[in-house]
Amino acid sequence: MTEITTEIEDSVEDTRLPRRLKEEVYGTIEDREVTPKEASEIAAAVESRYLDTRIDPLDPVGTVSAQSIGEPGTQMTMNTFHYAGVAEIDVTQGLPRLIELVDARKTPDTPMMTVHLEDEYAEDREKAHEVVWSIEATKILALGDISTNVADMLVRVDLNEGTLAERWPTAEDTEEVAIEIADIIEDSLGVSTARDGMAIEFGPEEPSYRDLFRLVEELRDVTFKGIEDVNRVVIRKEQLAPGREEFVLYTEGSAFGDALEIEGVDASRTTCNNIHEIYRVLGVEAARETIIEETMNTLEEQGLDDVNVRHLMLVADIMTNDGTIQSIGRHGISGSKDSVLARAAFEVTVNHLLDAAINGEIDDLNGVTENVIVGKPIKLGTGDVDLRMGAARREDQASEGDGEEARAD
Repeated sequence: MTEITTEIEDSVEDTRLPRRLKEEVYGTIEDREVTPKEASEIAAAVESRYLDTRIDPLDPVGTVSAQSIGEPGTQMTMNTFHYAGVAEIDVTQGLPRLIELVDARKTPDTPMMTVHLEDEYAEDREKAHEVVWSIEATKILALGDISTNVADMLVRVDLNEGTLAERWPTAEDTEEVAIEIADIIEDSLGVSTARDGMAIEFGPEEPSYRDLFRLVEELRDVTFKGIEDVNRVVIRKEQLAPGREEFVLYTEGSAFGDALEIEGVDASRTTCNNIHEIYRVLGVEAARETIIEETMNTLEEQGLDDVNVRHLMLVADIMTNDGTIQSIGRHGISGSKDSVLARAAFEVTVNHLLDAAINGEIDDLNGVTENVIVGKPIKLGTGDVDLRMGAARREDQASEGDGEEARAD
């Protein structure tokens, strides 16, 4: 171990490294037996590598990012894959998932959550199942049999005692659970119930075949326990760290905010593939991180992991830089550009030009697209550099050259 002396600290602090990298340099030095001179050389080497990775001024980073993501995107498949080896849950991957992300769809085609658990819930299967039944939506068809008595205009629900004990593991008595279910039926359907042990009966206020069958259909949609938007939960035991195995839940359907409030759920590690739910619950910074993570995972799933994450970071920054989530399209970033020609070049050209003409808009020709359209050099790279040599300057140089020749003679 090397002690961080004033000399070593000065050699690190004098570099142009960001704070995060300086802390990593300190950690590297502390882990090794190095002299102050070697510590200075380490800091200088890291600074050199860091400066080499920075882009040059006026580089067209947007165009490079678009090419770097777009070209591998042509190699992506259009399929839906099993998620993380869980055969029971399908999740959209490949090009459709990438399109979902950049379009900032309000709801993914296959919303899902990865729920991590805390302490004993992660290690004990019975405790983990308590969380499963708190998340998975429990419908009436999972609890017992439904029968219809047309003669007496009654709907009868025969509850399965074993199922109640399994889905309400903390309840002391299944009779209490049956009473709770009867109360939920009354509140949800607006009817009066009669209970006989594990059987619950109810019917319409006035004799009506239509109302009787309507009650049956409505009963099927009532959620008695769990989160209504989560249809199914799969539990798996996984090794997330060396020497440590724990139970992880994968859900079909998502309700991120509701899941975080359930006892036993580790809110710091639980994730969701719906960027808008992340935004509503955790804010725009978390949504930005999710966009980066989801796009990177989508590319890696297709074997396209050579795309530099900085390109994806730029896309996420553009989508979230105003504090909300914008899509990359005519209803988002491309459609809200200041340049009339840039908007018109993307989609619905005539509409943009007509609206601009009616409103008397002026295009300052600051961007790439509009300058390409009018045939001007773009203001990037050498196109933003303005160097001129005047005729008078050349005459001065010529006269100076004649004077030097005369002196030489």
